[in-house]
Amino acid sequence: MLNTLWTVLLLAGIGWGTLTGNARATGEALLEGAASGVSLCMTMFGVLALWSGILEIASTSGLMDAISRRMRPLLHWLFPRIPDGHPALAPIATNLTANLFGLGWAATPAGLAAMEALVQLEEERRSPGFRSENEEDNDTEDADETQIRTASDEMCTFVILNTSSLQLIPVTMIAYRSQYGSANPTAIVLPVILATSISTIAALIFCKVKAFLTNRREAPRIF
Repeated sequence: MLNTLWTVLLLAGIGWGTLTGNARATGEALLEGAASGVSLCMTMFGVLALWSGILEIASTSGLMDAISRRMRPLLHWLFPRIPDGHPALAPIATNLTANLFGLGWAATPAGLAAMEALVQLEEERRSPGFRSENEEDNDTEDADETQIRTASDEMCTFVILNTSSLQLIPVTMIAYRSQYGSANPTAIVLPVILATSISTIAALIFCKVKAFLTNRREAPRIF
């Protein structure tokens, strides 16, 4: 969908520039934009390589496991249904740590690994050995198909936290501003902290309220 949208916008811009007699200016803008994009990518490749390497060293040395253990109370509060020591906890901790430093690109691999682990956890829960006592044994195949297509609470919470993305040091945005000649690239640090803090608090409130309503709806009623 996005590819189609960008293609339509690009063709519309070229067509409008041609119809209004600004074909030369349109061509120059296209070339300047392409050159600027390549220059920006080279700058971001350096930043991404640096922090990705740091995260890889931290992961290999066991530092991320130590951070995961330190973050265990927070992770247990955020994801109370994930068992202790589950493989999903380490990439979740890595992803949240990378996002704290504004490394959205470096956080992506850990985010994908965490989501794969959460999907595997949900599949394990659907197996007969993981069925809860209040689930009926005579579920139909249609119900199972519905569950397979439904994201778990942990998946939703993880996606929401990534979207809100609390950032203490927005490294990526600082690199962008520096690349485009900002006089003070770090001036956005405080506004970013405030904005992402508010968005993260709102996300946490939403997740906890949703979990409370879900547990209340699924709890067995005693008459």
